[in-house]
Amino acid sequence: MTTQRRYDIDWLRVIAIGLLLIYHIAIIFQPWAMFIGFIKSDEALEGLWKPMTMLNVWRIPLLFYVSGMGLYFAMRKRNWKQLLLERTKRILLPFLFGIVAITTLHMFIFQMYYNMPLGYFPHQGHLWFLGNIFVYVLVLLPLFYYLKKHENGKIKRVLSTLMGHPGGPLLISLFFVIEVVLVEPQQFALYAQTWHGFFNGFLAFFFGFLFVYSGKTFWQTVLRWRWLYIGLAAVLFGIRYFSYATEAPGYLTAIESNCWIFGVFGLGYKYLNKPSKTLSYLSQAAYPVYIIHMFVLYAGALFILPLEIPILLKFIGIIAFTGVGCYVIYEFIIRRIGFLKPLFGLKWKFNKVKKLMKMNPMEIEDSSN
Repeated sequence: MTTQRRYDIDWLRVIAIGLLLIYHIAIIFQPWAMFIGFIKSDEALEGLWKPMTMLNVWRIPLLFYVSGMGLYFAMRKRNWKQLLLERTKRILLPFLFGIVAITTLHMFIFQMYYNMPLGYFPHQGHLWFLGNIFVYVLVLLPLFYYLKKHENGKIKRVLSTLMGHPGGPLLISLFFVIEVVLVEPQQFALYAQTWHGFFNGFLAFFFGFLFVYSGKTFWQTVLRWRWLYIGLAAVLFGIRYFSYATEAPGYLTAIESNCWIFGVFGLGYKYLNKPSKTLSYLSQAAYPVYIIHMFVLYAGALFILPLEIPILLKFIGIIAFTGVGCYVIYEFIIRRIGFLKPLFGLKWKFNKVKKLMKMNPMEIEDSSN
């Protein structure tokens, strides 16, 4: 397996999580926010939802694609037992901790805002994504290690040839079309805790792995034909927006979703595949920020929505509050308190701790000089 780090994939993960924060904040200003468990502004900014309707069909599938790609790179130096243990620590542990300790916090704030009786309500909330990813790992790991073992075999050669044609990635969309035809989701962008979200994510995770597994041909194809994919996506979005009031038939939306994603992969491969200190910091922060952002967002809504200021300033204020709040919690609490790191998906150097515990005070002092 290749050992070259892909900085563009790291960047796309960071960008997708950033878009997720803005999307969740935009929900607060929609008339239907309370129906899906969000605090709702008394004033609406329904115009915010127009750009969201373009993003919604591909931002979550993009994260699943990137997660599948990430698993490929995680398999480079690990056998299946090591990988399963690592994924349990990095995904299952934060998922379970988040259910009992994080999602309950934003539910407390929701209850406070609406003067409801306070109660402890553990639930998946926005962490459903992690639960899905862990299931995908369990189900697909045997197949992925089989493919790794036969990396020079016929399957990879066929994939590489297929991905070398601009129609190759588009052909993958047929599986997503079949999914929406069979599952018949009420809305394509309803991913959270739905069978559509589960199977759509499964396909994206699976093909994300295969795209990297197939070698350079996929990336060369999306690089060369990125504007074709973006152009097709824009046309399909126009049809969805003007002809179907943003809710087109699922088969059209499935194709649009993948066209946006392939275009984004091409742009990322061209412009983002380079290291930087900013990326190093944000890439590590993205996972903990994803876990805590709903609690911080709800806290921002609790304090800012009652203020007598223009609604646009409220929107900007909650974005700023969420961004600064997530930074402060990550930088000064999660990142600096060792035992919290694994609860938020970060690595904790247990070996270094054990080594220090075995050393006498004089050795510790010498090692720090």
